[in-house]
Amino acid sequence: MASSNWPAVVEADLPHGYVVTTSGRVSGVHEAGDVFKEAPFSDDERLAMDNVLTEATRATKVRFNIYIGDLGEDAAAGVDAIFPTTPEATHSVLIAVSPNDRAIEVRSGSAVADRANDRVCQLGVTAALSSFRQGQLIDGLISAVRVMAAAIGR
Repeated sequence: MASSNWPAVVEADLPHGYVVTTSGRVSGVHEAGDVFKEAPFSDDERLAMDNVLTEATRATKVRFNIYIGDLGEDAAAGVDAIFPTTPEATHSVLIAVSPNDRAIEVRSGSAVADRANDRVCQLGVTAALSSFRQGQLIDGLISAVRVMAAAIGR
Protein backbone atom coordinates (compact mmCIF):
# COMPACT_ATOMS: atom_id res chain seq x y z
CA MET A 1 0.00 0.00 0.00
CA ALA A 2 1.33 3.40 -0.97
CA SER A 3 1.74 6.05 1.64
CA SER A 4 1.07 9.73 1.18
CA ASN A 5 2.25 12.90 2.82
CA TRP A 6 -0.74 14.84 1.51
CA PRO A 7 -0.83 17.75 1.59
CA ALA A 8 2.79 18.32 0.64
CA VAL A 9 2.31 22.04 1.30
CA VAL A 10 0.45 23.34 4.33
CA GLU A 11 -1.46 26.49 3.42
CA ALA A 12 -0.93 28.04 6.86
CA ASP A 13 2.85 27.89 6.26
CA LEU A 14 2.73 29.83 2.98
CA PRO A 15 3.65 33.53 2.88
CA HIS A 16 0.92 36.16 2.60
CA GLY A 17 -0.43 36.31 -0.93
CA TYR A 18 -0.15 32.58 -1.61
CA VAL A 19 -2.82 29.87 -1.58
CA VAL A 20 -3.08 26.15 -2.32
CA THR A 21 -5.64 25.73 -5.09
CA THR A 22 -8.22 22.94 -5.19
CA SER A 23 -6.00 21.12 -7.68
CA GLY A 24 -3.15 21.18 -5.14
CA ARG A 25 -1.13 23.79 -7.02
CA VAL A 26 0.34 26.76 -5.14
CA SER A 27 -0.80 30.08 -6.58
CA GLY A 28 0.78 33.34 -5.49
CA VAL A 29 0.96 36.98 -6.36
CA HIS A 30 4.21 38.69 -7.28
CA GLU A 31 4.51 42.22 -6.01
CA ALA A 32 6.81 44.47 -7.99
CA GLY A 33 8.66 46.98 -5.84
CA ASP A 34 7.09 48.51 -2.74
CA VAL A 35 3.91 49.70 -4.43
CA PHE A 36 1.67 47.49 -2.27
CA LYS A 37 2.05 46.84 1.43
CA GLU A 38 -0.40 43.95 1.07
CA ALA A 39 -1.38 41.73 -1.83
CA PRO A 40 -3.76 43.64 -4.11
CA PHE A 41 -6.29 40.78 -4.26
CA SER A 42 -7.71 38.57 -1.55
CA ASP A 43 -6.93 34.87 -1.37
CA ASP A 44 -10.52 34.13 -2.41
CA GLU A 45 -10.22 36.37 -5.49
CA ARG A 46 -6.95 34.73 -6.56
CA LEU A 47 -8.39 31.27 -5.97
CA ALA A 48 -11.52 32.09 -8.01
CA MET A 49 -9.36 33.45 -10.84
CA ASP A 50 -7.10 30.39 -10.77
CA ASN A 51 -10.10 28.04 -10.83
CA VAL A 52 -11.77 29.75 -13.79
CA LEU A 53 -8.51 29.79 -15.76
CA THR A 54 -7.99 26.08 -15.08
CA GLU A 55 -11.59 25.19 -15.99
CA ALA A 56 -11.53 27.23 -19.20
CA THR A 57 -8.20 25.79 -20.29
CA ARG A 58 -9.33 22.22 -19.63
CA ALA A 59 -12.69 22.71 -21.37
CA THR A 60 -11.34 24.37 -24.51
CA LYS A 61 -7.75 23.10 -24.74
CA VAL A 62 -6.80 26.77 -25.16
CA ARG A 63 -4.45 28.23 -22.53
CA PHE A 64 -5.98 31.32 -20.88
CA ASN A 65 -3.60 33.92 -19.43
CA ILE A 66 -4.32 37.12 -17.52
CA TYR A 67 -2.08 40.17 -17.26
CA ILE A 68 -2.91 43.02 -14.89
CA GLY A 69 -0.58 45.98 -14.96
CA ASP A 70 0.69 48.97 -16.86
CA LEU A 71 0.58 48.51 -20.64
CA GLY A 72 2.27 51.81 -21.45
CA GLU A 73 0.97 54.80 -23.38
CA ASP A 74 -0.17 52.61 -26.28
CA ALA A 75 -2.02 49.68 -24.67
CA ALA A 76 -2.24 47.74 -27.95
CA ALA A 77 1.52 47.96 -28.49
CA GLY A 78 2.12 47.02 -24.86
CA VAL A 79 0.05 43.85 -25.19
CA ASP A 80 1.71 43.00 -28.50
CA ALA A 81 5.07 43.13 -26.69
CA ILE A 82 3.89 41.06 -23.70
CA PHE A 83 1.92 38.39 -25.54
CA PRO A 84 4.85 36.43 -27.06
CA THR A 85 6.37 36.04 -23.57
CA THR A 86 3.26 34.42 -22.06
CA PRO A 87 3.08 30.66 -21.49
CA GLU A 88 2.17 28.69 -24.62
CA ALA A 89 1.55 31.91 -26.55
CA THR A 90 0.68 30.26 -29.88
CA HIS A 91 -1.99 28.10 -28.19
CA SER A 92 -3.32 30.73 -25.81
CA VAL A 93 -5.51 33.74 -25.20
CA LEU A 94 -4.21 36.72 -23.23
CA ILE A 95 -6.57 39.11 -21.51
CA ALA A 96 -4.55 42.16 -20.48
CA VAL A 97 -5.89 44.97 -18.32
CA SER A 98 -4.27 48.26 -17.43
CA PRO A 99 -6.57 49.42 -14.59
CA ASN A 100 -5.10 52.91 -14.23
CA ASP A 101 -5.54 53.56 -17.95
CA ARG A 102 -8.93 51.83 -18.11
CA ALA A 103 -7.69 49.69 -20.99
CA ILE A 104 -8.44 46.07 -21.81
CA GLU A 105 -6.86 44.18 -24.70
CA VAL A 106 -7.26 40.57 -25.80
CA ARG A 107 -4.87 38.60 -28.01
CA SER A 108 -5.07 35.04 -29.31
CA GLY A 109 -2.25 32.85 -30.54
CA SER A 110 -1.84 31.77 -34.14
CA ALA A 111 -2.74 28.13 -33.42
CA VAL A 112 -6.11 29.08 -31.88
CA ALA A 113 -6.95 32.27 -33.82
CA ASP A 114 -9.69 30.49 -35.78
CA ARG A 115 -11.46 29.53 -32.54
CA ALA A 116 -10.57 32.59 -30.44
CA ASN A 117 -11.37 35.02 -33.24
CA ASP A 118 -12.19 38.74 -33.06
CA ARG A 119 -15.86 38.04 -32.29
CA VAL A 120 -14.98 35.81 -29.32
CA CYS A 121 -12.42 38.32 -28.03
CA GLN A 122 -15.00 41.12 -28.26
CA LEU A 123 -17.48 38.97 -26.31
CA GLY A 124 -14.89 38.67 -23.54
CA VAL A 125 -14.28 42.41 -23.42
CA THR A 126 -18.01 43.14 -23.33
CA ALA A 127 -18.52 40.61 -20.52
CA ALA A 128 -15.78 42.25 -18.44
CA LEU A 129 -16.85 45.87 -18.85
CA SER A 130 -19.97 45.73 -16.68
CA SER A 131 -18.03 44.50 -13.65
CA PHE A 132 -15.11 46.84 -14.38
CA ARG A 133 -17.47 49.82 -14.29
CA GLN A 134 -18.54 48.74 -10.79
CA GLY A 135 -14.90 48.48 -9.67
CA GLN A 136 -14.87 44.67 -9.69
CA LEU A 137 -11.71 43.79 -11.61
CA ILE A 138 -11.53 40.09 -10.77
CA ASP A 139 -15.26 39.53 -11.33
CA GLY A 140 -14.92 41.14 -14.75
CA LEU A 141 -11.98 38.96 -15.69
CA ILE A 142 -13.80 35.84 -14.52
CA SER A 143 -16.81 36.81 -16.63
CA ALA A 144 -14.60 37.43 -19.66
CA VAL A 145 -12.88 34.05 -19.37
CA ARG A 146 -16.17 32.18 -18.88
CA VAL A 147 -17.87 33.87 -21.84
CA MET A 148 -14.88 33.32 -24.11
CA ALA A 149 -14.54 29.68 -23.07
CA ALA A 150 -18.22 29.07 -23.76
CA ALA A 151 -17.92 30.71 -27.18
CA ILE A 152 -14.76 28.80 -28.08
CA GLY A 153 -16.12 25.42 -27.02
CA ARG A 154 -13.95 22.40 -27.58
